[in-house]
Amino acid sequence: MIGKKAPSFTCQAAMQDHITDNVCLENYDDKYKVIFFYPQDFTFVCPTELHAFQEKLPEFEKRNAQVVGCSVDSSSTHEQWLKTPKNQGGIEGITYPLLADVNKNMCRDYGVLDEESGLAFRGVFILDKNNVIQSMTINNMSLGRNVDELLRVIDALQFVEQHGQVCPANWNSGDKAMDPNEQGVKEYFKDA
Repeated sequence: MIGKKAPSFTCQAAMQDHITDNVCLENYDDKYKVIFFYPQDFTFVCPTELHAFQEKLPEFEKRNAQVVGCSVDSSSTHEQWLKTPKNQGGIEGITYPLLADVNKNMCRDYGVLDEESGLAFRGVFILDKNNVIQSMTINNMSLGRNVDELLRVIDALQFVEQHGQVCPANWNSGDKAMDPNEQGVKEYFKDA
């Protein structure tokens, strides 16, 4: 899927205090997109991740990146979870859209559906402004993600787009990059 257009989608979404119909990928044109899948509402690891995304939402917004969550739950189930306080395992305070993939088509299209359980693995897809998938990772259901790493990947993507250089292992914003050729590698390792 890397380097290809992301599968399009249209579905309902729960948003803080209301349900919205016909949310689609094109709603977020001219933005970078972080689409993350999680197994199910009212579970255990999931609320920790959703709150972690919310805590870093200003950082995603600084990078012109839209965060969108998705599970196989209905929008009304999302809405109930959004009304449940954090200290009771809920996600009250989450402000980004939660897509309702009740027919599981989006999970299938993105390759994250566990057919046996009917739930989504913890997949996350970073799309550029043209909806091309630039990064994807998929964790098993018991393994939570590192949201800071997703911000680092967006920084790297934007750096590459702006400067034409490539980002080596463990690169962070402000670190040395390299030209994508043999001389670039030599220059990078020159002081190592």
